[in-house]
Amino acid sequence: MNPTEKALWFVESHLPEAISLDDVAQSSGVSRFHVTRAFGAATGRSVMGYMRARRLTEAARRLAGGAPDILSVALDAGYSSHEAFTRAFRDQFGTTPEMVRAQGSTKTLDLVEPILMDQSFLSALEPSRFETSRPLLIAGLGERYTCETSAAIPMQWQRFGPYIGNIPGETGDVAYGVCANGDDAGNFDYVAGVEVTDFSDLPRELSRVRIPAQKYAVFAHREHISTIRRTVNTIWNKWLPASGHEIADAPEFERYGPEFDPRSGNGGLEIWVPIKD
Repeated sequence: MNPTEKALWFVESHLPEAISLDDVAQSSGVSRFHVTRAFGAATGRSVMGYMRARRLTEAARRLAGGAPDILSVALDAGYSSHEAFTRAFRDQFGTTPEMVRAQGSTKTLDLVEPILMDQSFLSALEPSRFETSRPLLIAGLGERYTCETSAAIPMQWQRFGPYIGNIPGETGDVAYGVCANGDDAGNFDYVAGVEVTDFSDLPRELSRVRIPAQKYAVFAHREHISTIRRTVNTIWNKWLPASGHEIADAPEFERYGPEFDPRSGNGGLEIWVPIKD
């Protein structure tokens, strides 16, 4: 079983219990950061967001079945009060627990069922190489995403396009997609940018990221850009667990060379994953 499969099994088999991300990571045999990144790459959801949605789904079923005490359902779903449960329930389903119990049905709700893993790994991941990057200063447009909202990254690149070639201090002919500042909920900052010599004269709307000198495992993605998630999933859920390497606390990034055509999405790119020495 890969880390995501182990995490799914652990969450589903301990759904009523008060489990933490540390518990899920320990059951998966990897770090908190690794399981968060691997789970997001494989499922498009954060670990804890998935667990919350599954608990609320099962709570909705109990309510539709006529559960007499909403507070008991709330406590079983991991909420300490009726009010907190109602807020989370409304955020998830757009209605209240009382309405679902009164209607006696979940047909109008967008329930979250257990994920069945689709083993969409690459059959043959191209062998990686190892490099120690020099320090980089990256400037570009930045956004904060969740696993669920990261599908908007292509639009971010479209907005950034007109800046390329017009940024003070811009150097080289390579673009970078930098992932940084990830948290336990699966949120992360993504900067579509270019290398600059310094940050002093940048327009206010541009984000800045410092990438320190760091050892990286480098993977080539030669297919169309739309299939990049499959390569990332293979790296995090297949290659890394089998490699014996551990993830380092540093930015991960995509490197788009001059051979990449942003109009067609063809030409390939590299995925740089930080690892410990």
